[in-house]
Amino acid sequence: MVERSRSEPSRFASELFDGLGARYDALAAVLSLGQDRRWRAAMLERVEAGPGSRVLDVATGPAGVALAIQRRTGAAVVGVDVTEAILRRGQRNVAEAGRDHNIALVVGKGEQLPFPDAAFDALTFTYLLRYVADPAATLAELARVVRPGGTISSLEFHLPDRLAWRELWWGYTRMVLPVAGALLGGREWYDVGRFLGPSIEAHYTSYPVPWIVNAWREAGIEQVGARVMSLGGGLVMWGARSGAGPRQSA
Repeated sequence: MVERSRSEPSRFASELFDGLGARYDALAAVLSLGQDRRWRAAMLERVEAGPGSRVLDVATGPAGVALAIQRRTGAAVVGVDVTEAILRRGQRNVAEAGRDHNIALVVGKGEQLPFPDAAFDALTFTYLLRYVADPAATLAELARVVRPGGTISSLEFHLPDRLAWRELWWGYTRMVLPVAGALLGGREWYDVGRFLGPSIEAHYTSYPVPWIVNAWREAGIEQVGARVMSLGGGLVMWGARSGAGPRQSA
């Protein structure tokens, strides 16, 4: 049985996904009912970068988003993830795509990035905030490494607002996902499938979308936008780093 560690969520995430490196993207497709590709495309539309730019992809996994950013923009990309096994798979994916000279992968936490202030022209993060102890502090840390005016965009699972869709979502996440995971990938996928629904519900109970939007702004991110996709199953957000930095409390 997988239990979430509230005291060390980054370690929990690493242990949960440690054995899924080769199947991570396939798992994302199953968990999102095939919508993950559309959600990623919507997130990448918000990345403003080009040749000569530097882009940071946090929670990069096996480098699928990092590769898509590099192909789309021509920028130099750095991918960060807490799970070394998935990063090793990412390194193979990058090498097989012939992008070794454009993409670097680094072990690290979104809560404590190993980069100086304003080091990147743009930043993306995917399925991250449910695995950190303090989402507001993490957003401030993410914003710290982006230059003023640089874009920040993200993708997260979401909880449908309409009752009918939420009931269908509840049945899918509680009954279909664990069984599908077990059939497709064994115990590891079963554990992830069983964890996902309760994790998403708990996250949005604690941090509803208006709270998250405000946390982006408090982190020093302007022009914050949010788009709920696929009947409420996915949430894409974006904004631009302000020149003032995170707001200071009185």
